[in-house]
Amino acid sequence: MEAQDSAVLEAVKASGESTLEKAKAKALSEFNQLLNVSLDIAVTGRTGAGKSSLVNALRGLSDNDEDAAPTGVTETTMECTKYEYPGQKHVKIWDLPGIGSPNFKANKYLKEVNFDTYDFFIILSSERFCENDIMLANEIKKKKKNFYFVRSKIDNDISSEERKKGFNEQKVISLIREDCEKNVKKVGNPKVFLISSYDLEKYDLEDLRMTLKEDLPIHKRSALLQVWPVCSTKALEEKIKYFEKMIWAASLASGAIAVVPVPGLSVACDTTIVIAFFVRCYYAFGLDDKSLTRLSEKVNIPLTEYLGTSKIATAIKEKAVTRIGVSATVAVLASTEFALSLLPGVGSVAAAGLSFATTQYLLSEGLKDLANTAWEIRKKAGLDTI
Repeated sequence: MEAQDSAVLEAVKASGESTLEKAKAKALSEFNQLLNVSLDIAVTGRTGAGKSSLVNALRGLSDNDEDAAPTGVTETTMECTKYEYPGQKHVKIWDLPGIGSPNFKANKYLKEVNFDTYDFFIILSSERFCENDIMLANEIKKKKKNFYFVRSKIDNDISSEERKKGFNEQKVISLIREDCEKNVKKVGNPKVFLISSYDLEKYDLEDLRMTLKEDLPIHKRSALLQVWPVCSTKALEEKIKYFEKMIWAASLASGAIAVVPVPGLSVACDTTIVIAFFVRCYYAFGLDDKSLTRLSEKVNIPLTEYLGTSKIATAIKEKAVTRIGVSATVAVLASTEFALSLLPGVGSVAAAGLSFATTQYLLSEGLKDLANTAWEIRKKAGLDTI
C-alpha cells in the first residue's frame, strides 16, 4: 500500500496539480487527447509532383498497398480525398487535386478544396515552383494558415546528375535548394524542404517535422508526433519520451475510472487503457506490418520476424492483421487475462484487479519492450542508432 501511495503521489506531482482529484481530471483530459486529438494535413501542388506518393509515404505505405492513394503518370487525384493514418483515425492526410489543372483552375482552387478543413498545407513541386504555387501560398497566408514548400523527387535529380563528370551530391542539393528558395521570394523568403518519398531518412523530412512541431498548437503536436514516420533516431527518441511522459496520465486515468461503483468496470477499463496505450506505441514506432514491409523492401532485409521478440507487438499484430480496425483490436485484446499475461510477475501482484501501481508498472515495462523492439529493428535495417 505504501508503494502504491508513493507512486500516486509521484503521479500527482508529475501532473503539476495540487490534489489527487485535480490530477485525475487532468489525466483523463490528457489521455483523451492522446487518443482523440485531430489533425488534418493537406498535400497540394501541380499534377505530377508526386502528391499521392508523399501521402502514401507519410502513412507508412508503398504505392502498391491496397489502401494506398493511387499514383500514375497521368492525373490520378480528381477530387479531395482523405486518408486516415493506421492506428489514428482522427489524423487525416488529404490528397488534393493538382492546382492549375483543367479540372481545378488556380483562381477558384481554395474554394473548391474546402480550405477551412485543413490545419496546414504542404505545397509540393517536383521542379521549380510556378506562379500557381505562389498564388496559392499567398492566399493561404491571407487566411492566416501555415504552408510549407516541399521539393519532391530529389532522389531522381541526384540519380540524373550522378552520370555527369565531377558529380558532387551536396553541391547538387545546394543548387536545387537555392533555385527553389529564389523562386518563392514573393511569399516572404520561406524555407524549401527537399524530400524523397522513397527514402524518407534522407534530405529534409526530419527538418520539416521539427518545423511543423514548432508551428502547430500544443494540443496538435502529440497527433503529429504519433503519426509522423520514424525517419530518424531523433524522431524515435521523441516518440518514446512522449509516451514515457504519458504513463502518469494513463495510470491515473485508470485509477479515476476505478472509483466508479460498477462491478467489473474497474478491471475492464484498466485493461482497455493499457491496451490502447500499447496499440498507439505500436503504430507510432512503425511496428505495424505495412511500415515494416515498406522498410524491409527498402533495405532488402526481412524485418517482420524481429517482432517475435515482443509479446505485446506479436499480440497486436495477430489481431490487427484481421482488418477489424484499431478500436476493435483494443476491445479484443483488452481482457484482464491478456493484460496480466504480457509481462512476467504481474499476475500475482494484481490478483484482485489492476491497481494504480500495477498499471504504471505494466505501462512502463511494456513501453520499454516495444521501444527496444523498434531500436532492434532499426539496428537490423542498418539505420543510425543511439
